[in-house]
Amino acid sequence: MKKLLFLSLISISTFAQTIVQTANGKVEGYAKENLRIFKGIPFAAPPVGELRWKAPQPVKNWSDVKKCTGFSASPIQNKPAPFYCWTEEFIAKPEPLSEDCLYLNVWTTAKSAKEKQPVMVWIYGGGLSSGSANCDIYDGEELSKKGVVFVSINYRVGVMGFMAHPELSKESGYNASGNYGFLDQIAALKWVQKNIAAFGGDPSNVTILGQSAGAFSVNAMIASPLAKGLFHKAIPQSGGLLSRMLSQDLANAEKQGTKFMELAKASSIADLRKLSAEEIQKLSNNQAAGRFGVTMDGYVLPSNIMEHFQNGKHNQVPIMTGWVTGDGGLMGPPKTNLKDYKKEAQTKYGAKADEFLSLFPATTDEQAKEAKLKQGLLGFAGMPSHLLAVYSNKPTYLYQFSHVPPDKPNFPNYGAFHTSEVPYALHTLHTWQRPWQALDKEIENTMSSYWVNFAKTGNPNGAGLPEWKKYDKQAGNILEFGDKTVSKAGLFKKEFDFLEANMGK
Repeated sequence: MKKLLFLSLISISTFAQTIVQTANGKVEGYAKENLRIFKGIPFAAPPVGELRWKAPQPVKNWSDVKKCTGFSASPIQNKPAPFYCWTEEFIAKPEPLSEDCLYLNVWTTAKSAKEKQPVMVWIYGGGLSSGSANCDIYDGEELSKKGVVFVSINYRVGVMGFMAHPELSKESGYNASGNYGFLDQIAALKWVQKNIAAFGGDPSNVTILGQSAGAFSVNAMIASPLAKGLFHKAIPQSGGLLSRMLSQDLANAEKQGTKFMELAKASSIADLRKLSAEEIQKLSNNQAAGRFGVTMDGYVLPSNIMEHFQNGKHNQVPIMTGWVTGDGGLMGPPKTNLKDYKKEAQTKYGAKADEFLSLFPATTDEQAKEAKLKQGLLGFAGMPSHLLAVYSNKPTYLYQFSHVPPDKPNFPNYGAFHTSEVPYALHTLHTWQRPWQALDKEIENTMSSYWVNFAKTGNPNGAGLPEWKKYDKQAGNILEFGDKTVSKAGLFKKEFDFLEANMGK
């Protein structure tokens, strides 16, 4: 009888630990080993009907205990499917897709609200047109076991997340539109500030991190006055707004929205809101619709992003950032030859073309393509990382990931491809089906330890790890994650100096 009572008390205790009171109501997750996991917690009202293309609205309170044991729907996008180097582990689950997608997930080993563990908030990539928090490689279990509360969030993508339009700007109350996906991220960070303590997290020690479009998103949070005070450290991986990619000013973004309305044969936003999400998504696939992305709207983001950073008006926090050597081939192999390459250099840089060609040399067509890949790497991810450090008054750490994952049988080896560092950094190699070697596990342990150390203290260094030196323009120290983890002084220093001096060309 006593044994039965004891087991009942354990069961009650475990059950109680998986129910947490949030600002909107109680949520029930589930226990796994020493973890508590909560999936599908709403952080904003469903952005459907009249709330389509509006800033996220508050969640309505609930009285019952809300079951939060499975991922929510992914945002409306084209049906996810593996492609090129990105196998199924990197891709959002194809079902379900819905406008009702504003949910987040929490992994925690904290036993009570008193523990105040550092918080890491993951923002997924996908070109701002696809993605979801439910990708296998974004699992938060292992990082949580290292002593952080790990949170992953959903946000609207594509036409639903980033379309601007004059009518939307007029009704917004802030004379701008677009960037709804970024507003979703800000709403999620506000949720973290209000609620994460109940899961054992410290709202005064929040690190945001993301890769590719997730890195653009982290950059957007660094830039946005609306995100001030909502996070304290940042890790953008492979990409950033300072590349000036995927962005346009409000006037041009509104013109694109007007064109989309014409394409839909609609006469008003009200007409567009009557269409199903699937119809809207299908229309957005028309090449004439263009690509929906970042709007420098003067509200969520400054009208002049470069000037904003140069004047130090962004949210100054410690930063750890870098790239993968395969980032340069993200858009596919470059189409050029030696003659065209040299002509392009002359047109772009004029009297400085010879200096440029000494830094990006080529004497054959093949070398011209290699030089273009190097430019692509530095333009997309290298320079944004360098400039974040240049414009920061807080410690900044830069890395380069060049390790090539092992071959998958009957599958091409794409080298150190864009996104390949994520499972190493998030300690999720176990979710990626490859014949992992001892070296891979070693790199995974090293990278994930740096990431967690940085989240805890703002300094990635720790016992048993090679020293990671702060980055500055003079020394240019960059930590390389290759077959060995080594610090490289002056890596790309001359190239960065030239590109910085000739920005805008």
